[in-house]
Amino acid sequence: MGAQGRVAVPLSRVVNLMVVWLAIVSAPPSWAACPGWGAEQARQEIRELGARLEAWNQAYRHDGSSPVGDDIYDQALRQWQAWRRCFPDVVVPQDMTLPTPEGITIAHPIAHTGARKAVGRTEVSTWMAHHSDVWIQPKVDGVAVTLVYTQGRLTRMISRGDGLRGQDWTRHAYRIAAIPQRLPAVWRDYAVDGELIFQGELYQRLDGHRQHDEGGAGARNRVAGWLARDSLEMSTAKEIGFFPWAWPLGPEDMPARLAGLKRLGLGDLNAYTQPVLDINDVSAWREHWYRQPLPFATDGIVLHQGQRPDGSHWDSQPPDWILAWKYLPREALAEVRDIRFTIGRTGRITPLARLMPVNLDGRTLRQVSLGSVAHWRELDVLPGDHVVVQMAGLTIPQVSRVAWRTGTRVTVTPPDEGRYNLMSCWHPIEGCRQQFLARLAWLGGAKGLNLSGAGPGVWEALVNAGLVDGLLDWQSLNVEQLTQLSGFGVSRASVLVDQFRRAEQRGFHAWLVALGAPPGWDAGAVMSWSELSGRSEQTWRRLPGIGSVRAADLVAFFSHPEVQRLAATLSAQGVDGFAMSTGNTRGSG
Repeated sequence: MGAQGRVAVPLSRVVNLMVVWLAIVSAPPSWAACPGWGAEQARQEIRELGARLEAWNQAYRHDGSSPVGDDIYDQALRQWQAWRRCFPDVVVPQDMTLPTPEGITIAHPIAHTGARKAVGRTEVSTWMAHHSDVWIQPKVDGVAVTLVYTQGRLTRMISRGDGLRGQDWTRHAYRIAAIPQRLPAVWRDYAVDGELIFQGELYQRLDGHRQHDEGGAGARNRVAGWLARDSLEMSTAKEIGFFPWAWPLGPEDMPARLAGLKRLGLGDLNAYTQPVLDINDVSAWREHWYRQPLPFATDGIVLHQGQRPDGSHWDSQPPDWILAWKYLPREALAEVRDIRFTIGRTGRITPLARLMPVNLDGRTLRQVSLGSVAHWRELDVLPGDHVVVQMAGLTIPQVSRVAWRTGTRVTVTPPDEGRYNLMSCWHPIEGCRQQFLARLAWLGGAKGLNLSGAGPGVWEALVNAGLVDGLLDWQSLNVEQLTQLSGFGVSRASVLVDQFRRAEQRGFHAWLVALGAPPGWDAGAVMSWSELSGRSEQTWRRLPGIGSVRAADLVAFFSHPEVQRLAATLSAQGVDGFAMSTGNTRGSG
């Protein structure tokens, strides 16, 4: 039922007729405030988004492809509507229609009804309270079509299109084994004037698909792409299934319709069509189909009233007797407010896109990593752009692509990548504050010395107060010094100083990790600092798992003047393993 929510007509009609209610009840909070644009920028931004919507609509309706998911399409459409309300005096084309499609379009014998999308459990519960004889089905994520049988033989397959007219895909239907070419003789028991009409979803067959784990898996886009081809290969056609979710002129009640579909060879849907009495039933089945293996991808559930009007009275607008409740989107449309850069402990520069707050998978996102400077440049993301954010591995948000770019481009300059590396920034001098603070956070963190209470905020306060200028300066701090800082009472300061004193008792391994020794330093038998600092690149490369790049990093670390100075300090404190440390030269920042 993936195609039910999208109607390709003049854009102004789409907005006015289909999504006004969405704009009112479900627009994200970030869209509530109008942008502070002048008239020219508003005109440019509205036209840019309108053109992008038309391009998506054209590809979806006429080419059979789906450049963006329904969630992103709907969100972009609501954004366009919100901007039009914000700037009613801005003149934009009012006849924004799609080009005449290539190929043949034919009329549906029965209009495809849309399905109104519920916004949350409360709205579903309200709908349930006003309906009886309700049945639930998984919302199969595929491509909607009409099948027409004349005298028991398949004669037409029509794409949903705008709900009234669609592409003639009959040539493909003859190759899809899941679609019966001829119905059994019982068709006469159900035919109306010799015809049988079904509406349903063409989906990609998936073995044991779990929506919770795999999401849509690109299944709908894949099927749309297959059907957009001039011909459908038999091997590909075998991957397509058919889920009939509507029989407009069929039996009046749901059990009779299910029995009839089974008799006609169109599938046994009893396992996927269940009666529900209240919101608890609905929620239970929705959660069940979200987590249990199914033979297709889904994007929610659909509620049907068992008794519904005769199909001859249907139109393309969402009726009251059907309601969709989609799963939380795995993609969200977000506006980029700013691009910031962080410099980590190893000198890695990470671009961050600061977003207007957006909800995704039950979380409010305000910032997302863009990975690397190279990837940021490849995406070409700048403030004002709108991006598609999705969950990677179910937990990590990432920008998958740019939905559309603002017409007003600004210049953003990243830090000089040549300045920062594993051995840079051992002091908070100009340009080094971020990396130095990251070194301190690592040193005191769980993988380093595990200093309880010494989080990033504590280190920043100490650096701001001028109490810490080097990686080990905190060792000499006392309670009196700490209590001079805002937010540090005697109790907190005492606990922190106690943690600092205990750090000297940590072992050689913990200290090397805390100082930031590159991975691989513990290859072979490690006895002391002097042994490690005395190894050449050739010696390192003879050890298991150490290549040329890692060997060079290890030599650079152990021979660096600043690291040598830190090792000498630890040696003077009697920390195990550092007794033979040599050199006490303070390096540059």
